[in-house]
Amino acid sequence: MGYHGVALSWITGIHPMTWMGVPWLTSLAIALFCWAFITLWGAALVAIWATLMRVIFIQNPLLRVLIGTALWCGLEALWSSGALWWSSLSYTQSPYNLVILHLGQVSGPSAVTGAIIAVNGLIAEGFINRRDTEGAERRIFSSVSSVPLRFFYFKIAAVILITLNLVGFYLYTQPLSQTPDTALRVGIVQGNVPNEIKLYPEGFRRAIEGYTNGYLTLANLGVEAVLTPEGALPFRQGDIVRSSLVAGVREKGVVAWIGGFGDRGRSYTNSLFTFSGDGEIKSRYDKTKLVPIGEYVPFEEILGAIVQRLSPLDEHQVAGSPNQVFDTPFGRAIVGICYESAFSIHFRNQAAKGGQFILSPSNDAHYSAAMPAQHHAQDVMRAIETDRWAVRATNTGYSAFVNPHGRTLWISRHNTYEVHAETIYRRQSQTLYVRWGDWLTPLLLGLGVLGWFLDRGIFSRRN
Repeated sequence: MGYHGVALSWITGIHPMTWMGVPWLTSLAIALFCWAFITLWGAALVAIWATLMRVIFIQNPLLRVLIGTALWCGLEALWSSGALWWSSLSYTQSPYNLVILHLGQVSGPSAVTGAIIAVNGLIAEGFINRRDTEGAERRIFSSVSSVPLRFFYFKIAAVILITLNLVGFYLYTQPLSQTPDTALRVGIVQGNVPNEIKLYPEGFRRAIEGYTNGYLTLANLGVEAVLTPEGALPFRQGDIVRSSLVAGVREKGVVAWIGGFGDRGRSYTNSLFTFSGDGEIKSRYDKTKLVPIGEYVPFEEILGAIVQRLSPLDEHQVAGSPNQVFDTPFGRAIVGICYESAFSIHFRNQAAKGGQFILSPSNDAHYSAAMPAQHHAQDVMRAIETDRWAVRATNTGYSAFVNPHGRTLWISRHNTYEVHAETIYRRQSQTLYVRWGDWLTPLLLGLGVLGWFLDRGIFSRRN
């Protein structure tokens, strides 16, 4: 609860929601409920892990570490397959420990999480066995009978830690191919339109003015495409087509990726549109991972009447297909809108289908700087895992450009209007993770099951 509660405490920033017509006390209750629920949801993973470790009861310390690592990776994989996920242990290393984050190229976040659990588990075994005991528990093998158990586990932990860092360092130091024919000059506009006014006339005016002027500035600087944040123009697609921003696209002929709302029958989607130089929509991506309560109502028949007022529009927001591809005039792109950054499989699938660079439009407004900092950390991991350049455009910060080694080439300030351009490079390489997915977790689980049966058999024969 401490880890998840602190990591996700930024969620309380949704309070107050009086600007949406929610009474102050009701807003406070909703914020505290959200914080408590997601904290307990994360803590449940740890509690289940601890319970399983107790129920399984493994005598062999090395096997205990193996099974503990496998179970934690398995539970994180299960949690991340649901609708509510953010604070994997792996992202505690981002964005500063880029060497160890390169293990993500091998098997995704599970490789980083597994490294954390295995090393700390061995250190724990060293402390558990800090006093020598009699008999078999006192020494590991007859060949090392003079080595106390605690030093044995510490040494194994050190060997694993050094080995994994060497593997990560090797991947981190691989040269990046940056040929002129793959170069793409991209600009971002950080509009800085607070959520409190975003859906009102003043917000509409600031959005239209800010994004139009930003686009024209970047087009005059010679960029080939401009990315705007999630919901940059908070209108339906018909109104976006008629906006001054799209008129600017027709004038300058520079591609624009514009965040807005797409039509889906009587409902709407949170979408990113590709507007080509003629001002026509050439492709559209609909957000697939929606935020529970914030963008859709789970158990709507029960909770709908309570939280329906949180929806920014009258109709219901619906999710896009998980099998979408986003083709642009510059090749296929990988798209993750805001919350989707937490789901590595979402980016991996698009990279496997030919995505050559990452576009990450987001809106982290209304929260403290801790939230966009964590969000940036998630995007750094996704860039490394897929070996792709990432362009991150947000409403209020932090917008950024990240290379495939996770290095942040530029990052915006928080709560400021900013316009910036960088050159990225399209890539078609495929990491082991992109090709094979999370193969490490089932392997660890398989080895853990095999080891457990062998341990049970040895224990039974001894008794």
